[in-house]
Amino acid sequence: MTTNSESLSSEQPLSMRSLLAPLVALIIGMFMVILDTTAVNVAIPVLAKDFNSTLNVIQWTVTGYALAQAAVIPLSGWMSDRFGAKRIFIISIILFTLGSILCALAGSAEQLIFYRVLQGLGGGMVMPIAFSMTYRISPPDKVGRIMGMMGIPVLLAPALGPIVSGYLIDYVNWQWIFLINVPIGIIAVFMCISALPNLAKKASAPLDLLGMALAPLAFGGLSYGISEGSTSWHSANTIIGLSVGAVALILFVIVELTRKNEPLLELRVFRSSQFTRGILLQWALQFTMFGIVFAVPYFMQQLMGMSALEAGLWTLPHAIAAGIAMPIGGRLYDRIGARPLVMTGLVFAGIGAYLLSFIDPGNSPWMFLVPRALIGLGMGLSFLALNTHLIQNAPRELVGRVTSLTSAAQQVVTSFAVAGLTTFIVSRTGHYVSQGKTAMPNAMTHAYHNAYVLLAVLAAVSVLLAATLKRNVAARTEAPAMVAELS
Repeated sequence: MTTNSESLSSEQPLSMRSLLAPLVALIIGMFMVILDTTAVNVAIPVLAKDFNSTLNVIQWTVTGYALAQAAVIPLSGWMSDRFGAKRIFIISIILFTLGSILCALAGSAEQLIFYRVLQGLGGGMVMPIAFSMTYRISPPDKVGRIMGMMGIPVLLAPALGPIVSGYLIDYVNWQWIFLINVPIGIIAVFMCISALPNLAKKASAPLDLLGMALAPLAFGGLSYGISEGSTSWHSANTIIGLSVGAVALILFVIVELTRKNEPLLELRVFRSSQFTRGILLQWALQFTMFGIVFAVPYFMQQLMGMSALEAGLWTLPHAIAAGIAMPIGGRLYDRIGARPLVMTGLVFAGIGAYLLSFIDPGNSPWMFLVPRALIGLGMGLSFLALNTHLIQNAPRELVGRVTSLTSAAQQVVTSFAVAGLTTFIVSRTGHYVSQGKTAMPNAMTHAYHNAYVLLAVLAAVSVLLAATLKRNVAARTEAPAMVAELS
C-alpha cells in the first residue's frame, strides 16, 4: 500500500506487475455496472406481468436508470478532483450495490423505477472514473494496450447481461438479476480498498449547482412527455412534461454557455461544425442501436413465445459481430478517417433494422441472425471512429471536457430511444386495433415492423450527414493518447 501511495502522490505510473491488482479491481466494478445496463431489457415482459403494469410504465426502469447516470457522469471529474478518485469510485460501487438490493425488494413498478434511479445515480460515475484512473496509473508507453484491456468489460458485459438475466429469470426469479450484484459489489469494494492507489487530489472550480438542477429537469421532463404521448399528445401530463422539459433545456443551455468556470457540460464544443455533425451521428447511432436492443427481446418473448434465456442468447450475434468489427474499425481509422467507416456502419445498421421488419411471430428465430449481426458490425465499425472524430474536432482548449459531454449525452439519447420507441409502438398498436386488427399478435406485430422501418430510415438519413464528415489530418498522431486520456 505504501508503494502505491508514494507512486501516485507524485503521479508516477505503476509498473506492469503493480498494475494487475488495481486493474482487476476497476474491471470488476465496471463489469458489474455495465452488465446491469442491458440485463433489465430481457426482464421487461416479466416485470410488466409480475407488477400488473404496462410497457409504457415499466420502460421507465430503463429510462430512469439511463437519465440518472446522465445526471452524475458530468460530476465524476469534479468529485474525483475534490474528494479523490479512489474514494468516489468506492462510494459509487457501494451506492450501486445498495440500489441493487432495493431493486430486488421492490413491491411495485413505481418502487422499482425509483430504486433503479438510485442505482443509476450510484453507478453513473464508475466507468468515467475507472478509465481516468487507468490512464493516470499506466506507463506512458503501455497506455494504448492497457486501455484496450479496459475495453473488454465494456464490450463483454452488454453481451452477457441479457444471457445472465434470461437464465436467472427462467430458472430462479427476476430479483436475482439485481441480487447477483451484491457479492460482486462486496468483492469489488474490498479489492478497491486494498488495491487502488490514492491519486492526488486536484484543485476544482465551484460546482455548477444550477446546471445540476436544470439538466435532470430538462431531460426527465422531455422523456416523461414523450412517454405520456402514447396515451395522448393532447393530455395535460404530456403537455406539462414537454413544456417543463423544453423550458428547462433552454435555461440549461443559456446557463452552460454563460458560465465561465467549468460548466456542468461544455456546450461551446458545438461551435465546431465537424464536432456537431459527429455528435448528431453518434446520437442517431445510439438511438438505433439501443432502440433495437430494447425492442427485440420484448418482441421475441411477447409475440414469439420465447423464454427470457432464449431471447438473451439472441444478443450474441450482435455482440460477436461488434467484437470482430471494433478492432478492425480502430485500425482502419488511422488510414481512411471516420467518414467511410461511419457511412458503412450506418448502412449495415439500416439494412439490419429494415430486415427485422420482415420477421413475423411465426417465423424461425434464425431470421434474427443476419440482421442482428449486421447491426453489430455497424456498431463496431462506427463506435471508435466517431469517438475519435469528436475528440479531434473539438476546440483544443475544450477537449478535456468532451468525454463528460458525450457520455452523458449517450445516456440521455438512450432514455429518449426507450421512451420514444415505446410511445411509437403503443400508438401504432392502438392505430391498428382501431382498424380492426387483434391487439395480440397482429396489431403489435405491425407496430414493431413500423418501429424497425423508422430506425432504418433514421440510419439512412444519417448516412447523408456522415458524408459531410471531414478528416482532421493534423490531429491523427495525437488521437490515440487523447482518446485514452479522455475515456
